[in-house]
Amino acid sequence: MADSLVFASLLLATLGAGLTAGFFFAFSNTVMQALRRMPVPAGIQTMQTINVTVLNPVFFAAFFGTAALGILLGVFALLGLVPSGGIWLFLGGLFYVVGTFLVTVVFNVPMNEALAKVEPATTQGAELWREYLSRWVMWNHVRAVASLLALASYAMALVEWS
Repeated sequence: MADSLVFASLLLATLGAGLTAGFFFAFSNTVMQALRRMPVPAGIQTMQTINVTVLNPVFFAAFFGTAALGILLGVFALLGLVPSGGIWLFLGGLFYVVGTFLVTVVFNVPMNEALAKVEPATTQGAELWREYLSRWVMWNHVRAVASLLALASYAMALVEWS
Protein backbone atom coordinates (compact mmCIF):
# COMPACT_ATOMS: atom_id res chain seq x y z
CA MET A 1 0.00 0.00 0.00
CA ALA A 2 2.75 2.46 0.93
CA ASP A 3 4.61 1.71 -2.31
CA SER A 4 1.44 2.43 -4.29
CA LEU A 5 0.99 5.78 -2.51
CA VAL A 6 4.60 6.76 -3.17
CA PHE A 7 4.40 5.69 -6.81
CA ALA A 8 1.10 7.55 -7.40
CA SER A 9 2.53 10.66 -5.70
CA LEU A 10 5.68 10.42 -7.79
CA LEU A 11 3.75 10.05 -11.03
CA LEU A 12 1.53 13.04 -10.22
CA ALA A 13 4.52 15.15 -9.13
CA THR A 14 6.30 14.27 -12.38
CA LEU A 15 3.31 15.35 -14.44
CA GLY A 16 2.81 18.50 -12.35
CA ALA A 17 6.46 19.52 -12.65
CA GLY A 18 6.26 18.97 -16.41
CA LEU A 19 3.11 21.06 -16.74
CA THR A 20 4.61 23.84 -14.65
CA ALA A 21 7.92 23.81 -16.52
CA GLY A 22 6.07 24.06 -19.83
CA PHE A 23 3.81 26.82 -18.55
CA PHE A 24 6.70 28.97 -17.34
CA PHE A 25 8.81 28.23 -20.43
CA ALA A 26 6.00 29.23 -22.79
CA PHE A 27 5.25 32.31 -20.72
CA SER A 28 8.84 33.58 -20.82
CA ASN A 29 9.37 32.79 -24.48
CA THR A 30 6.07 33.84 -25.98
CA VAL A 31 3.66 35.74 -23.73
CA MET A 32 6.20 38.08 -22.16
CA GLN A 33 7.90 38.67 -25.50
CA ALA A 34 4.56 39.64 -27.01
CA LEU A 35 3.75 41.95 -24.09
CA ARG A 36 7.17 43.60 -24.45
CA ARG A 37 6.24 44.56 -28.04
CA MET A 38 2.93 46.12 -27.10
CA PRO A 39 2.45 49.77 -26.17
CA VAL A 40 3.24 50.10 -22.45
CA PRO A 41 -0.31 50.74 -21.19
CA ALA A 42 -1.68 47.80 -23.20
CA GLY A 43 1.12 45.53 -21.99
CA ILE A 44 0.46 46.46 -18.37
CA GLN A 45 -3.32 46.04 -18.73
CA THR A 46 -2.90 42.65 -20.39
CA MET A 47 -0.51 41.41 -17.70
CA GLN A 48 -2.84 42.68 -14.99
CA THR A 49 -5.62 40.64 -16.59
CA ILE A 50 -3.41 37.56 -16.90
CA ASN A 51 -2.41 37.85 -13.24
CA VAL A 52 -6.07 37.74 -12.23
CA THR A 53 -6.99 34.99 -14.70
CA VAL A 54 -4.20 32.65 -13.60
CA LEU A 55 -5.73 32.51 -10.11
CA ASN A 56 -8.00 29.59 -10.93
CA PRO A 57 -8.58 26.09 -9.55
CA VAL A 58 -6.85 24.26 -12.40
CA PHE A 59 -3.63 26.27 -12.10
CA PHE A 60 -3.76 26.09 -8.30
CA ALA A 61 -4.17 22.30 -8.38
CA ALA A 62 -1.14 21.86 -10.61
CA PHE A 63 1.04 24.51 -8.94
CA PHE A 64 0.22 23.98 -5.26
CA GLY A 65 -0.48 20.27 -5.64
CA THR A 66 2.97 19.67 -7.11
CA ALA A 67 4.55 21.63 -4.24
CA ALA A 68 2.64 19.56 -1.67
CA LEU A 69 3.67 16.34 -3.42
CA GLY A 70 7.27 17.56 -3.52
CA ILE A 71 7.24 18.02 0.24
CA LEU A 72 5.55 14.64 0.76
CA LEU A 73 8.04 12.84 -1.50
CA GLY A 74 10.96 14.58 0.19
CA VAL A 75 9.69 13.38 3.57
CA PHE A 76 9.23 9.83 2.19
CA ALA A 77 12.82 9.95 0.92
CA LEU A 78 14.25 11.29 4.20
CA LEU A 79 12.40 8.64 6.20
CA GLY A 80 13.61 5.88 3.87
CA LEU A 81 10.07 4.91 2.86
CA VAL A 82 10.92 4.39 -0.80
CA PRO A 83 12.35 1.23 -2.34
CA SER A 84 14.75 3.15 -4.59
CA GLY A 85 15.42 6.59 -6.06
CA GLY A 86 15.17 8.40 -2.72
CA ILE A 87 17.82 10.96 -3.61
CA TRP A 88 15.94 11.79 -6.81
CA LEU A 89 12.69 12.23 -4.88
CA PHE A 90 14.42 14.54 -2.43
CA LEU A 91 16.10 16.57 -5.20
CA GLY A 92 12.87 16.82 -7.21
CA GLY A 93 11.02 18.15 -4.19
CA LEU A 94 13.84 20.55 -3.36
CA PHE A 95 14.01 21.92 -6.91
CA TYR A 96 10.26 22.40 -7.10
CA VAL A 97 9.56 23.73 -3.62
CA VAL A 98 12.55 26.10 -3.48
CA GLY A 99 13.12 26.97 -7.14
CA THR A 100 9.52 27.09 -8.28
CA PHE A 101 7.18 27.61 -5.34
CA LEU A 102 9.32 29.83 -3.08
CA VAL A 103 10.67 31.89 -5.98
CA THR A 104 7.07 32.55 -7.00
CA VAL A 105 6.06 33.61 -3.49
CA VAL A 106 9.15 35.71 -2.77
CA PHE A 107 9.74 37.35 -6.16
CA ASN A 108 7.01 37.01 -8.79
CA VAL A 109 3.91 37.47 -6.61
CA PRO A 110 5.13 40.75 -5.02
CA MET A 111 5.95 42.10 -8.49
CA ASN A 112 2.47 41.07 -9.68
CA GLU A 113 0.90 42.80 -6.69
CA ALA A 114 2.84 46.00 -7.39
CA LEU A 115 1.80 45.88 -11.04
CA ALA A 116 -1.85 45.42 -10.03
CA LYS A 117 -1.77 48.74 -8.16
CA VAL A 118 -0.26 50.85 -10.94
CA GLU A 119 -2.24 52.93 -13.40
CA PRO A 120 -1.13 51.70 -16.87
CA ALA A 121 -1.04 55.05 -18.67
CA THR A 122 1.20 56.87 -16.16
CA THR A 123 4.92 57.58 -15.94
CA GLN A 124 5.02 55.48 -12.78
CA GLY A 125 3.39 52.65 -14.72
CA ALA A 126 5.95 52.89 -17.52
CA GLU A 127 8.88 52.89 -15.06
CA LEU A 128 7.50 49.91 -13.16
CA TRP A 129 6.80 48.06 -16.42
CA ARG A 130 10.41 48.40 -17.64
CA GLU A 131 11.73 46.94 -14.40
CA TYR A 132 8.96 44.34 -14.26
CA LEU A 133 9.75 43.02 -17.73
CA SER A 134 13.39 42.32 -16.91
CA ARG A 135 13.12 41.16 -13.28
CA TRP A 136 9.88 39.19 -13.57
CA VAL A 137 11.06 37.34 -16.68
CA MET A 138 14.43 36.54 -15.07
CA TRP A 139 12.70 34.97 -12.06
CA ASN A 140 10.27 33.21 -14.38
CA HIS A 141 13.27 31.64 -16.15
CA VAL A 142 14.46 30.43 -12.73
CA ARG A 143 11.03 28.88 -12.11
CA ALA A 144 11.04 27.19 -15.52
CA VAL A 145 14.52 25.72 -15.00
CA ALA A 146 13.72 24.60 -11.45
CA SER A 147 10.50 22.91 -12.61
CA LEU A 148 12.41 21.22 -15.41
CA LEU A 149 15.06 20.00 -12.95
CA ALA A 150 12.27 18.69 -10.70
CA LEU A 151 10.77 16.88 -13.70
CA ALA A 152 14.16 15.35 -14.56
CA SER A 153 14.72 14.28 -10.95
CA TYR A 154 11.29 12.68 -10.72
CA ALA A 155 11.85 10.95 -14.07
CA MET A 156 15.12 9.53 -12.73
CA ALA A 157 13.25 8.27 -9.66
CA LEU A 158 10.70 6.59 -11.94
CA VAL A 159 13.51 4.96 -13.91
CA GLU A 160 15.12 3.65 -10.72
CA TRP A 161 11.72 2.54 -9.46
CA SER A 162 11.25 0.32 -12.49
